Amino acid sequence: MSYEYKIFRSMPDDLTLDRILNLHQDIFGTADNFIHKVKSKQSLIVFTALEGENVIGYKIGYPIDHNKFYSWLGGVASKYRNQGIAAMLMEKQHQYLIENGYKLVHTKTMNKWRGMLILNIKSGFDVIETYTDEKGVHKILLEKKLY
Repeated sequence: MSYEYKIFRSMPDDLTLDRILNLHQDIFGTADNFIHKVKSKQSLIVFTALEGENVIGYKIGYPIDHNKFYSWLGGVASKYRNQGIAAMLMEKQHQYLIENGYKLVHTKTMNKWRGMLILNIKSGFDVIETYTDEKGVHKILLEKKLY
């Protein structure tokens, strides 16, 4: 199946943002002030996978500095998983980052999101740190050098 991929180099329109919010809530079970968190980030870059008007996947990130980018949030609707959508969103994000002069991309995940952890490792990320956050949740920090 063929899907449309769209990039927003700033905050998406309200309808798209609402669709991303709904997908985020479906995937993660909570929105945790999602809109406020997203709107608080400077220079946000949003990649979406669309089937018609429906957002079926997304990948959101922002620059840490002129060389390093943080790939922050993302996911794919459950019925569209295992079709390469997450990998394509990542590929499009990384291609954009290379074209715009970034040298590194960082991301974080947890063991419970094993599919994402495996995709990150298969896509060239290295585990550079693990830690337990203030809520007692074990986090895995990954880094990929962009060439």
